[in-house]
Amino acid sequence: MLKLGQADKTQEILMLLPMSIGFVLFVLYPIVWVIRWAWFNYDGYTTPVFIGMENFVRAFTRDPAFWGSLRNTLFIAVVKLLIEIPLAMLLATLLTSKIRGSTLFRVSYFLPSVLSIAVVGLIFSIMFSSYNGIINAMLRALGFIKKNINFLGRRDNAFFVIILVSLWTSFGLNMIYFIMGYQNIPKDLYECASIDGANVVQQFFHITVPLVAPVLQLVIMLSFLGTLRMTDLILVLTNGAPGGSTEVVMTYIFKYFFQYGEAQTRTQFGYASALAVITAIILAVVTLLYLRLSRRMKQIQE
Repeated sequence: MLKLGQADKTQEILMLLPMSIGFVLFVLYPIVWVIRWAWFNYDGYTTPVFIGMENFVRAFTRDPAFWGSLRNTLFIAVVKLLIEIPLAMLLATLLTSKIRGSTLFRVSYFLPSVLSIAVVGLIFSIMFSSYNGIINAMLRALGFIKKNINFLGRRDNAFFVIILVSLWTSFGLNMIYFIMGYQNIPKDLYECASIDGANVVQQFFHITVPLVAPVLQLVIMLSFLGTLRMTDLILVLTNGAPGGSTEVVMTYIFKYFFQYGEAQTRTQFGYASALAVITAIILAVVTLLYLRLSRRMKQIQE
C-alpha cells in the first residue's frame, strides 16, 4: 500500500510538472523580470543604471500621455460593457427559447470569438478605409453621405470603430456563458411564474437575472479586464492615431518595450517596466474593488 501511494504521488507530480514549468517560465519569471527592471534605466543594449523611483516619478509627474491612454482604455471598457452585457444576455435569452435555427445562430455569433484579433482588425481597417472602404461606398450608394467619412482619422469616429469591432469579437463568447447559466435554471420556476400571471419581462428580471447573477458577475469582470488588456486591435486599426488620441495603456507600454512607432528612437525597458507595474497595480485594485462590491451586493440581496 505504501509503494502504491508513493507511485500515485509521483504520478501526480509528473502530471503537474509541465504546467508548473510553464507557469514559472511564462508567468512568474516575466513578472519578476518586469519588477526588477522598473528600478533601472535600461534600453536592452547599454549597461543598466539603477535610478530608484525615477521611472515611477516620471510616470506620475512628467507623462500625461500615459494617463491619457489609461483614460481612453477605461472609456472604451465602460462603453463596451454597457452595450455588450445587455446584448449578450438578450441574445442568450432568445437562443435558449425554442426558435428555429438557434444552433446556427449560436455558431455564427460565437465564430468571431475564435478569429485572430489582428486579422479582424486588418479586415475592419480596410472596410472603414477613408478612400476605398466598403462602408463609405455603401453609405454613398444609399445616399446617406456625399463624401467619404474619415472613420479612423478622427478621434470620435475611431473610438466608434474600435468599440464596434471589439464588441463584434467578444459578445459571442459572453453569450455562450449566459446560455450555460440559463440552462442551469429549473424550467419549473418559469412554469410556476406563468401560472401566477407573470409575463416574459417579469420572469426575466425576477427569475433569470437573480439566478444567473454569479455568471453575470464573472462575465462583467472578464469583459472589463479583457478590454483593459486590449493591444493588437488598436495597433492594427489605428496605432494610436490621430496623434495618439486613441492610444490605450497596453499599446503605450508596448511601444516603449519594442521601439514601435516613429516617436520611439530606442527601447526603454526600465520605464516600460515601471508603467507595466503601475498598470498591474491599477488592474488589481479595480478587480478587488469590484469583487468586494459584488460580495456586498450579494449579502444585501440575501
